[in-house]
Amino acid sequence: MKDIHIGIIGGGLMGREMASAFARWCALVDLPVRPVLTAVADLNPTTLSWFDRIPSCRQKTTSYHELLANPEVEVVYVAVPHDLHEKVYLDVLAAGKDLFAEKPFGIDLGAATRILEAVRTSGHFVRCSSEMPFFPGAQRAFEIARDGGIGRILEVVSGFHHSSDLDPAKPANWKRLSATCGQAGVLNDLGMHALHLPLRLGWTPSSLFAQLQKGYAERPDGRGGMATCDTWDNALIHAWSTMHGKEAVLRLEMKRLAPGATNTWFIEILGTDGGVRFSTAEPKTLWLFERGKEQWWKRTELGFATPFKTVTGGIFEPGFPDVIQQMWASYLMEREGLLGDRFGCATPEEACESHRIFEAALQSHAERRSVHLATS
Repeated sequence: MKDIHIGIIGGGLMGREMASAFARWCALVDLPVRPVLTAVADLNPTTLSWFDRIPSCRQKTTSYHELLANPEVEVVYVAVPHDLHEKVYLDVLAAGKDLFAEKPFGIDLGAATRILEAVRTSGHFVRCSSEMPFFPGAQRAFEIARDGGIGRILEVVSGFHHSSDLDPAKPANWKRLSATCGQAGVLNDLGMHALHLPLRLGWTPSSLFAQLQKGYAERPDGRGGMATCDTWDNALIHAWSTMHGKEAVLRLEMKRLAPGATNTWFIEILGTDGGVRFSTAEPKTLWLFERGKEQWWKRTELGFATPFKTVTGGIFEPGFPDVIQQMWASYLMEREGLLGDRFGCATPEEACESHRIFEAALQSHAERRSVHLATS
């Protein structure tokens, strides 16, 4: 097995999640590559101390430049606020490292475009994080849509819902400020998740109408005062897209204020001859629509049918840590040229395309009209 030495910049929630996926790598069956966490950089020494439990992580530093200077590090995963993406990503590429970047791949379209240009110039392997499509149900929905077995596609709904922001006492963080999250707000936060499968299937919107909504204007700042919150919290995009040569409806939903949803990703694809529906609210359940003399929805339980096989029994249901690990398996296998026809991580081009859609959505909402997207 070939070891790939990984550095993490940003050791918070997602940094620890990635490290945990590496620690469970033995659960994967017959993979020729293995990630080895070698270094982590974070401004908070307390955050760094969590990585003391990982013996292979020999470098823990408050300077990410020191991590990038480490010749042992081959791949760098970066999880920092959106306003830092461009500088850190460009520094990673300039240091000669491959990059696994967090979404949205820059704070706006301009930043994403400059990052993409640097990726192409550098020749380094770069992908953007988007783990939800690695659920078995999402994979099956993708295969059904790609293979065209449901007739003419009429409508697609893809989205990601949270509800934690319903609590007005939840303290503000950088995602509630346009200066750090970006003018697109929740689109930057959740949009790549909703768009990964549609973009991979070639369903880029040709025109769209967007409705954006803000929640609480103020939240506790964690220091006894109140902080102004100016980002968009909910976003609906109603779009037209060409699917298998015919125009169809594409609806995208990204919400931080979604009553009853904690971390729910979903997709529904409806055609003239059939359909498919999957939601992480039912992580091993797939719904298939069939049209005959009568019409009905059929429920099937996929179990642990992940793209990369594991020691886990097939009767069990997959969860968030599992799809994080599956995403990393896809990244490393594609980096080695061994992915084959299996599903790949979001590309820099797809990340840029998502920003083009977000920019059109901002324009649509501001002008209260449908916006045409020029061919990229």
